[in-house]
Amino acid sequence: MTMVDDPKAQAAEVISRLKSEYPEAGIVLGFSNPWELLVAVILSAQCTDKKVNEVTTKLFKKYRTVEDYAGADLAELEVAVRPAGFYHNKARHILESAQQILADFGGEVPATMAELLTLPGVARKTANIVLGNAYPEAFASDPDAGIAVDTHVNRLSQRLGLVESDDSNKIETELMQIVPRDDWFRLTYLLIEHGRAVCTGQRPRCGDCLLQDICPSAFTLGPAAGRDKAGADAKTGGTAKSAGRGHEAPRSTFKPQTQVKSWARSPHGKRGRRGG
Repeated sequence: MTMVDDPKAQAAEVISRLKSEYPEAGIVLGFSNPWELLVAVILSAQCTDKKVNEVTTKLFKKYRTVEDYAGADLAELEVAVRPAGFYHNKARHILESAQQILADFGGEVPATMAELLTLPGVARKTANIVLGNAYPEAFASDPDAGIAVDTHVNRLSQRLGLVESDDSNKIETELMQIVPRDDWFRLTYLLIEHGRAVCTGQRPRCGDCLLQDICPSAFTLGPAAGRDKAGADAKTGGTAKSAGRGHEAPRSTFKPQTQVKSWARSPHGKRGRRGG
């Protein structure tokens, strides 16, 4: 990994090019409200978005409200989410988060980073994704908000010479220092799209990359790879997409709230183990 001379200028150029290449980059998890989004993101840990959408298509019909999840039988919930992997922890985090949201937040998914981070199974990546997609105005003004760093963001930010660390928490901090705040939310999805379509984990297709002339890692990682039929990262189940092409999973029909609801807050309960 080689750092570029001016990370801020590098980040600006990378973002500009990727915005042109992936104008519709955004979340591909299916959800219709903030709670379903939180459930989907918890399930997405070490699981493809495609598989999560398969699981939630059935899950969201079986359990329709936060109350349904809070009162669910843990064993039954584990069976329902098992295909997403790590189902013991994921089911417990979902159930306990539902119970805490009812007890502490009036049944509404909280709209601040600090409060989201009190929920079992929720760490910064998950909190940033939920806040940015469910409450964009709150995300834009929240002093604790940041950049969601998943596997793709971790990998590409290093390859592109934007960061020095390989630790996701440190990568987030480094990116926040060089990327304008208005681009924090979008950056995650731009890098995810490019990571799935071109800059894959094992065999990056540098010959087809629109960033090859500014990427310090170009043509240095594994065998040279040109355009191939798959064009996908097998680990994520993503597919290569050119600008304007549709996602492989259903887009959300949820319309983010323009104003954050207020609610009576009781003292937070005991924090659960975090993930995501």
